[in-house]
Amino acid sequence: MKAIIIAAGMGSRLEHMTEDTPKCLLPVNGKSILQHQLDAYRAHEIHDIHVVKGYKQEKIALPDITYYLNEQYKTNNILLSLMHAETAMDGAFLASYSDIVFHPDVVGKLLQSDGDISVIVDTGWQSQYDGRTHHPVSEAEKTIWDDAGHVVEIGKIIDHPEDAQGEFIGLIKCTHRGAELFTTFYQQAVQEFSGKPFIRAPEFRKAYLTDLIMYMIGNGVKIPTVLIDRGWHEIDTIQDITRVRSSISGDTTS
Repeated sequence: MKAIIIAAGMGSRLEHMTEDTPKCLLPVNGKSILQHQLDAYRAHEIHDIHVVKGYKQEKIALPDITYYLNEQYKTNNILLSLMHAETAMDGAFLASYSDIVFHPDVVGKLLQSDGDISVIVDTGWQSQYDGRTHHPVSEAEKTIWDDAGHVVEIGKIIDHPEDAQGEFIGLIKCTHRGAELFTTFYQQAVQEFSGKPFIRAPEFRKAYLTDLIMYMIGNGVKIPTVLIDRGWHEIDTIQDITRVRSSISGDTTS
């Protein structure tokens, strides 16, 4: 099992904190966001780590990691950034956004899923937006699933936001077959949508990971949710990192 961490973005909403430091290296309770993720993965014997970097890429130089460089990080988005590590998708892998801190239990729960492509969704999400004025609920990658637990809608923009049952936290697992599906549908989308709008992205290069998930669902792929109740934090603004630093100790997931 491999882990791929998408760490190319500028983190501009953290203002002065990321002027000279990529977001993933900001300290949270004694270690960087990136190190929190590495520790969570390694707690489950996942040591084959791959990181896609871009902004301030020279600062990200931890040992025992395979690196990829997204030179167009200013003009593309999460999906294209992730796919700089496509060569690592030759077998089962986990992929995560680099601005989230999660308990090792979250990784453990995801690893237990037998779906070819599975996503972690937080059902306790709404309470975390109380007072979160700099990152409102409209920014959440909201998720709706059916009675079988399969994703029906996912993303910041969905057709029925009032029906959202949880928030996709930015952590996904693909089995070997799931990796084949993921890369096949990505290449299919490249051929069909390059330079054009894609799902809810104004153009393909601006697509989110959730846009590809919706594309696969539209083509008949079943993507199960793996449900947690907290056990993670997103760090997107100064307000976020202040809140996380005061609350991260002792987190668990259920």
